[in-house]
Amino acid sequence: MPKQNESPYISHVFVCINDRGGEKKSCADNNSKLIKAKLKDIVNDRGWKGKIRISTSGCMGVCVNGPIVMIYPQKIMFSEVSSENIDEIVSTVERIMTDI
Repeated sequence: MPKQNESPYISHVFVCINDRGGEKKSCADNNSKLIKAKLKDIVNDRGWKGKIRISTSGCMGVCVNGPIVMIYPQKIMFSEVSSENIDEIVSTVERIMTDI
């Protein structure tokens, strides 16, 4: 039987990097790997490591609106994300951090 635990993170940020190889639109088509890497660097630079987790996600089922970034447990979804939107995502995470 699995052991149920509480997450050690205030927020878990999932960045879809699903790649369909050009057959259909996917989040990877618009540099979602770079978006994830930049978010991870910012979390580390701000000292949020261990509180905010940046993770790779597979398909979230809304590729037509990708790249997708989801923040849980706050249920926040960003769609059509580009590297120009990273500051907005970081500001959202910062608000989450100050609300705790």
